[in-house]
Amino acid sequence: MLIKKSEEIQIIAEGGKILTKILKKVLSQVKPGVNTKDLEEIAVVEIAKAGGRPAFKDYPMGGDLFFPSALCTSINEEVVHGPAVPGRVLNSGDILSVDIGMEWPYKKGSKWQGRNFPINPHSEGGGYFTDMARTVAVGKISSEAHKLLKTTNKCLEAGIAQAKVGNSLNDIGKAIENIASKAGFGIVRDMVGHGVGYQAHEAPDIYHYAIGENSLLNQKLKEGMVIAIEPMITEGTWKITEGDNDFSIITADRKLSAHFENTITIAKNGPKILTKI
Repeated sequence: MLIKKSEEIQIIAEGGKILTKILKKVLSQVKPGVNTKDLEEIAVVEIAKAGGRPAFKDYPMGGDLFFPSALCTSINEEVVHGPAVPGRVLNSGDILSVDIGMEWPYKKGSKWQGRNFPINPHSEGGGYFTDMARTVAVGKISSEAHKLLKTTNKCLEAGIAQAKVGNSLNDIGKAIENIASKAGFGIVRDMVGHGVGYQAHEAPDIYHYAIGENSLLNQKLKEGMVIAIEPMITEGTWKITEGDNDFSIITADRKLSAHFENTITIAKNGPKILTKI
């Protein structure tokens, strides 16, 4: 568990505001006929203009695999890690998860645009990481897909509401599980949220289902923690498998999946969303 200093959280929050604007611009272009590589180009250009670096592009996936794009664009039954390149065309009726991360400010030393920044000693780029995702409709979608998107967003909100000093990881997971189960949806168990800030992914793992107060996986939440809560909710089974492209994770029954994510900090007076749309 890594506790961030207040000045570090301030920089993470500024990066989160920038990342939110970039994702909103990307999502504004989502419509039938759009290619995911076009969304990727928008993200890459906007991140560079902001003085940041894509957190996911060239991220090591194990072995000799490195993630090829700044965006994860996961369509329909894809849960996460759908690469935005070489590109796929979106069709009406699809649902699209766009997951984006950024290190900011990147390789600017201790001063950037006349300001003094604390340097992140855990990254060669010296910046701090934020991470967020939203799943949106492409054209007209089914009523069940609408329900899935609405429920997944409610799951994220319920998890965040429990991210308070003195609560635990289990409280977050229980709140999410309660919403998803009542709606009749599955919760992906083999993919988790995570700490974020010094690195794109760091301890602790954030579970989106109840793990039990006495579990060795459970931890108390402390002021200064920065975490990414990202429930992945499915229309059918919670079980997942690998896609054919070496990167995408898909539902085992090929039914729809939705993914919503925010970076938050555990503050004295409650959770503070750093990537709020």
